[in-house]
Amino acid sequence: MNKIKMICLDIDGTLLNSKHKISQKTNDIIRIAASVKQIPVILVSARMPKGILFLLKELNINEPIICYSGALVIDEKGTILSSSGIPVLDVVKAYDFAKELNVHMSLYKDDEWYIEKLDEWAKQESEITNITPIIMNFTDLFNTWKHKNLGPNKILCMGKPNDIKLLDAKIKSARSNDLNVYPSKPTYLEMMPSNVSKTSAIEILMRKYHIQKSELIAVGDNYNDIDMIEFAGIGVAMGNAPDKVKQYADYVTLSNDNDGVAKAIKKFVIS
Repeated sequence: MNKIKMICLDIDGTLLNSKHKISQKTNDIIRIAASVKQIPVILVSARMPKGILFLLKELNINEPIICYSGALVIDEKGTILSSSGIPVLDVVKAYDFAKELNVHMSLYKDDEWYIEKLDEWAKQESEITNITPIIMNFTDLFNTWKHKNLGPNKILCMGKPNDIKLLDAKIKSARSNDLNVYPSKPTYLEMMPSNVSKTSAIEILMRKYHIQKSELIAVGDNYNDIDMIEFAGIGVAMGNAPDKVKQYADYVTLSNDNDGVAKAIKKFVIS
């Protein structure tokens, strides 16, 4: 087995336990891998930069981050290495469907989070992430982006499970080839540009660090982690991952509430 030279970790449901915290055991093991073994530990998430950077500080690591499931890659100095946006026409289409079903829509571009009103969904997300959104009229925002030929890196829709299922079906039936659409949990529907993935972003960093995929370990718990789990030399699924995700893994570790990340790093990197 090749020596591991890069560790890629999903955040929610993987690095963080169900209380949205990094356990002391996981923190200690990551610090050994990063400081003692000098292995880059890359956080790979659907989150925005603000939702990731404070975790780097907590782990005392200074590495690039992969945001919005690969739509934005930022190096350790804060320089954007890669950024992909969703075309405004697709955003408007999704917005109309969401409005029809009374589903909340959040838009993310670079390091900003935009909403139209601070409803219960936005309040809940703000409490989880500790980030304050910008409240503004979406029609004005769409016009600005259209004029500048820009678009968001990510769309997040939040609503009741049935409404989310309906929205998912409506967006998929509109057959937009520019969108990668998936439910990250029963009440969340996420949309990213279709030309990016966690793996495409990891490949950018592999080139930067001159690393082969056989020297990579990737750990995740959800459907949007399947591509990187399947791609990595060692793909690890969390014990709390759905069975479908586990099918793609080389190894299934303990759950996020039982230090699954620490166990995987100890097994494949430290020992």
